Order: sequence, then structure tokens, then C-alpha cells
Amino acid sequence: MSEKSSVKQEVAAGASVAAAVLLVTAGVLQVLQGIAAIGNDEVYTVGVDYTYELDLTAWGWIHIVLGVAIALVGVALFGAGIWARTLAIVIAGLSIIANFLWLPYAPAWAVLIIALDVVVIWAVWNWIPSSGWE
Repeated sequence: MSEKSSVKQEVAAGASVAAAVLLVTAGVLQVLQGIAAIGNDEVYTVGVDYTYELDLTAWGWIHIVLGVAIALVGVALFGAGIWARTLAIVIAGLSIIANFLWLPYAPAWAVLIIALDVVVIWAVWNWIPSSGWE
């Protein structure tokens, strides 16, 4: 293995732990965002004629369910199993899609979560544990 590849693996391994932390944090925040959307429909506003417009209560439940799944996958990612890494990539991808559709309601938050999900996918995709696959 080349030195450049080794450095990339070390960075990705550190980022993978950060990815687990980010997934848990993003999951909890998504749950709180969902509770806010369900509890008070006036918290978020959107312009007229949005293509993917749903009732804010429906969006709230989507965020709660997705947030719980994200947090659970984040906790599982600490174990570094192949299934946890696979689920982390899938759930981060779903989070990107959900937050893209959520853009009109909270654009800054949605862009931030999308960026974090991209970092999570990069870190998990590029991380090969040193105890296996060599």
C-alpha cells in the first residue's frame, strides 16, 4: 500500500468516526425539526406553488422517522460493520433527497445537512478498516 493511500485511509477513518457523530447529531436535530413542524405549522413558511408541497405535519413525521433512522444508523456505525457502513451511505442519501425537497421551508438548514451528508458518504465510502480487506 502506498503512503498516499495510507494517509487517505487514516483521514477517512477519522472522518468515519466523525461521520458517526454527525449522523447521530443530524438524526436528533431532524427529530427536533420534525417536532417543530408538527407542533406549530407557523414555524416554517413556503412560497406558493411548490411542486413537492406537503402538509407540514406530514413533513414533520417524515423528518421524525428519518431522524430516528439516521441516529440509529449513526450509533451502529461506531461498530464499523459493513452493514452499518452500507446503511450509513443509504440513509445519508435518503437524507439528501429529503432535505432537497425541504429546501423551500428551511434553505440554510437543508443546505447544511446536505453538505454534512455528502461528507458522511465520502468518509464511509473511502474508509477501509485496517483490520480487514487487506
